[in-house]
Amino acid sequence: MSETTTATTSAAITVPDGSEARYAALAARFRPVFARIAEGAVTREQDHVLPFEQIGWLKEAGFTALRVPAEHGGDPVTHEHLFRLLIELAEADSNVSHLLRSHFSFVETIALQPRTFRDLWFPRVLAGEIFGNAATERGGNALGTTATRLSQHDDGWVLNGAKYYTTGSIFADWIVVMASTEGIDGRQYAVVRADAAGVVIHDDWDGFGQPLTGTGTALFENVSVEESNIIHRKVTSTLEPAFFQLVLLAVLAGIGRAALRDASALVATRTRTFNTGSGGLFRDDAQIQEHVGTLAARVYAAEAIVAAAARDLDAAVDPDLGLDAEAAFLRAELGVEKAHVAIPPLVLEATTALFDVTGASATSRGKSLDRHWRNARTVATHNPAVFKARAVGDFHVNGTIPTGLNSIGEATTTDQGSTSA
Repeated sequence: MSETTTATTSAAITVPDGSEARYAALAARFRPVFARIAEGAVTREQDHVLPFEQIGWLKEAGFTALRVPAEHGGDPVTHEHLFRLLIELAEADSNVSHLLRSHFSFVETIALQPRTFRDLWFPRVLAGEIFGNAATERGGNALGTTATRLSQHDDGWVLNGAKYYTTGSIFADWIVVMASTEGIDGRQYAVVRADAAGVVIHDDWDGFGQPLTGTGTALFENVSVEESNIIHRKVTSTLEPAFFQLVLLAVLAGIGRAALRDASALVATRTRTFNTGSGGLFRDDAQIQEHVGTLAARVYAAEAIVAAAARDLDAAVDPDLGLDAEAAFLRAELGVEKAHVAIPPLVLEATTALFDVTGASATSRGKSLDRHWRNARTVATHNPAVFKARAVGDFHVNGTIPTGLNSIGEATTTDQGSTSA
């Protein structure tokens, strides 16, 4: 989740073997599934077929349980390995990798809760159950508040409200809903069944990219909530905001890999050429080779930055380093914020450069090569990088600790003097 719940870091997840050999084994395990997902990605996006079947394949393969702690029956992977796998999945289908963002984030949230909560929810993750998110409201709520309400009646707790940008919830078994409760400061998470009475989920996302993530509207009308399924969150310094944002950057890096894959295939198979060029095959033309090489370098840089930021998350929870809560938060948050500034331009340049390695035939609607740019542009807008750059600069100049993203709402009147140098 993008908000925090307790002062405890995610150290409850035992740090596993982070060797390259371990990653090679993980990748070999999941690449056949990723390949199956990639086979129909273009057609699904063209015909707007939601990837329910593909999510089922990932559940069956154990992909959605990769961060369950060993003490709860899991075989957890490092943050670095998880995010590298998410990059590979995003190369196959960026929609599928993106829609699992809320699921993996809630798995991290479970690890922050008391033992009784972990004992209840981790077995559900191991069983293949999926978690979606309903946090953002379309408008009307003040920054730091939510209009969605939890209220206590004689027969228990009831949830009412409307959410937008509920990525992944249409595929989920459970939805984690951000709400406010009268008489309780801050906000809470109410975890409700996606098929519960009073829950309605619309696939009405109309963005020009990432169309199959189920990023639509969710309505909650008098939905019953068990008290044990309410998380009384407390804003503190943990890794949750950084984790939530890094998933998006992994999706971007995967889109870059897909653009490189398609650019390479276009050049390797093209036989038509231009009289203004060398006159030879594109694959033998030094200028075209250089262009593809530059594209590849940008994608490599994006992947490397995601991996470096993920290692910062691993370092933040490494018991041998013994970082306190603030130091752990800073290690993770600052790394991800720097990555957030650097990665989008690299991938957007790569998805544009794809069209410069061939002729106008690349713009054919049937090839859908424009989806890479559309999807990358959509993901890159989720959390404006300009705010991240400012926060990073403020830290390096003034030592100001960054604030992790934890709420969206209507702005208050800006103090004009607050932005002056």
